[in-house]
Amino acid sequence: MIYTVTFNPAVDYIVRVKDFKAGQINRTYYENILPGGKGINVSIVLKNMGHTSTALGFTAGFTGREIRDRLTEIGVESDFVEVKNGMSRINLKMKSNEETEINGQGPDIRPEDIEELFVKLDALKEGDLLVISGSVPNTLPGDMYERIMSRLEGRGIDIVVDAERDLLVNVLKFHPFLIKPNNHELGDIYGVTLKKREEVIPYAKKLQEEGARNVLISMAGEGAVFISEKGDVLLSEAPKGTVVNSVGAGDSMVAGFLSGYMESDGDYETAFKTGLCTGSASAFSPDLATRPEVEELMKNFNVDHR
Repeated sequence: MIYTVTFNPAVDYIVRVKDFKAGQINRTYYENILPGGKGINVSIVLKNMGHTSTALGFTAGFTGREIRDRLTEIGVESDFVEVKNGMSRINLKMKSNEETEINGQGPDIRPEDIEELFVKLDALKEGDLLVISGSVPNTLPGDMYERIMSRLEGRGIDIVVDAERDLLVNVLKFHPFLIKPNNHELGDIYGVTLKKREEVIPYAKKLQEEGARNVLISMAGEGAVFISEKGDVLLSEAPKGTVVNSVGAGDSMVAGFLSGYMESDGDYETAFKTGLCTGSASAFSPDLATRPEVEELMKNFNVDHR
């Protein structure tokens, strides 16, 4: 079974405004409401690819109910901790001449809420897979990733981590199954600028030397690089297409990688190819990737070996 953790889920309110003007009344010509958060995105795309998962995390208030109801409509199972104080955040994502985001804060998560999440995680079994992704809100301890991975260490649970800077670096000692920083996040860790796929390879290998089993580096239009625990180095440019939405593309890559990995009995090249095409399919669509969109991109698409 696959589980995802989203510490601070959101109602994503997506609007489009023609020629936005600050300080004036602006009217939308497009509106959409979606359950948001990196782990939630992974669960949705897994569902679109034909795989079940359970979304974990914290929700609160009427917006928390909306998140749970929307996931149920999509067909994604959830088992969130219901927090008593505050409400799940609303994130405004406005597309006009420029893209603008205003993200809410989220509920007040108490120690007993954290313990309830830990109890749910304790129920995971050997062979299960856990995806932990996204930032940690200021109402949670900054070492939540480490606490979870320490708690699950040695139980045969593969853990995927998609996080920035210290959140990622501090859990390498627990040997996560897969990590997925982008090239900018990788560069921030080592104080370098990485623009080309070939430049990424030595730094991705450093993350592996520090404990990660598999390292997947997303690079938007430049494509991606993958270093497997078997020593394989795979890289590829991105599929061709018009980018209409960058939100959720990285999460879609994670979901696609896991889909390809499971469907190929652990073949990393298939996982890498599926992940890259799934991330691109989301970028080329106003919504998150669907299986037909991914399969269309995968036709005649090859990766390079180094």
